[in-house]
Amino acid sequence: MEYQEEDYLLLSGIQHFVFCRRQWALIHIEQQWEENVRTFEGRAMHENAHNADFHGVIMVRAMKVFSREMGISGECDVVEFQPAPEGITLAGQKGTYIAVPVEYKRGKPKPHNADEMQLIAQAMCLEEMLCCDIPFGYLYYGETRHREKVEFVSGLREEVKRIFEEMHKYCR
Repeated sequence: MEYQEEDYLLLSGIQHFVFCRRQWALIHIEQQWEENVRTFEGRAMHENAHNADFHGVIMVRAMKVFSREMGISGECDVVEFQPAPEGITLAGQKGTYIAVPVEYKRGKPKPHNADEMQLIAQAMCLEEMLCCDIPFGYLYYGETRHREKVEFVSGLREEVKRIFEEMHKYCR
């Protein structure tokens, strides 16, 4: 099934939905959202991610992504295009590259997989847009100042699709 653009959900909503469906509904359906110290700190960290400078790879910050298949749109904090022989070509660049999404989170790793679901959804959007395979990405946690590698296995990809299908049912 392909969704129309006016029916797209925010990609970032999957993180809220997996953590707590009620929280997701309050934020994304009822539009009940208030800025607080923690959300301010998280927003500031994301802005710093968009301004970071790393050498050796092509960095794209605040990259807009979407998926017609899942009916979602959003933004990747950072997409690193790393040189790789099995990669894709990029306009204006020599060589081939693999796309590696990096999602920034204010806190630390959590006992549930909501952050991983958001990262995998970003990768699936990139795959659809760039016609490539993305085997892994990273979650960077501000509290630990460490990034964790996330392998994108097929079972998690299927779970992401199922979750967005369920989210769309609530929005009809």
